[in-house]
Amino acid sequence: MSFKATLPAFCTERDDRLPWPRPLPHLPLVAVDFDSDGLQDQDFEHCGIAMPSNLHRAVAKRKAEYLAGRLCAREALRKAIGLGAVPGTGEDRAPQWPAGSVGSITHSHGKAAAIVGAAPHYASVGLDMEHLMPDERALKLTDQILTRAEQDRFATTLTDTPGEFLTLAFSLKETLFKALYPLTLKRFYFEHAELLGWQADGTARLRLLTDLSEHWCCDRELDAQFVNRDGQILSLIAISKEA
Repeated sequence: MSFKATLPAFCTERDDRLPWPRPLPHLPLVAVDFDSDGLQDQDFEHCGIAMPSNLHRAVAKRKAEYLAGRLCAREALRKAIGLGAVPGTGEDRAPQWPAGSVGSITHSHGKAAAIVGAAPHYASVGLDMEHLMPDERALKLTDQILTRAEQDRFATTLTDTPGEFLTLAFSLKETLFKALYPLTLKRFYFEHAELLGWQADGTARLRLLTDLSEHWCCDRELDAQFVNRDGQILSLIAISKEA
């Protein structure tokens, strides 16, 4: 049975062939659109996915985000390692991926996506989706998202396209956190990383500004990729085993 045929009525399958500028093998992406108004609590049971206890009294939007994300994750796991499992949730609320896999889940404004890699190929992956912020709102968040060095480095871009640029910087830093937290189990924040540069083709480079572990230390740099589609930015960081 196809993935589309197994989706509950509140979800619609999306095109998951996103044009990463540097295609990565063994890293399937699965994405869906969803309408939280159409969610029924029994959708969890029908999909074979348990509703976490902390969601029992949550609003429909949170429940829909969780279920849509887990449906994407299960299909991505099936594609990546042939296992139709659902990642659990740890005490830190992070997804717990089955042995032999690494993955990341994201959702934003009625869209959810998950990406999964096989452990022999990848040490960790991070995926984040963000709806483009209006310029006015983005500018109010400048000091929270960007370091002073970043504000100086990208002053022209901040003046010309603040909403798009700050959304991109926000998404890339969220993606960095999602990629490194499973490896270090250490939280860090926007001021602990900086965007060194980005290209219109969808490539970017970031640098850590704090020590997370002996291996992931201050000044370590990583490459990222992103796409801007339908007013949303989707960012990816994939850390290979060799890294």
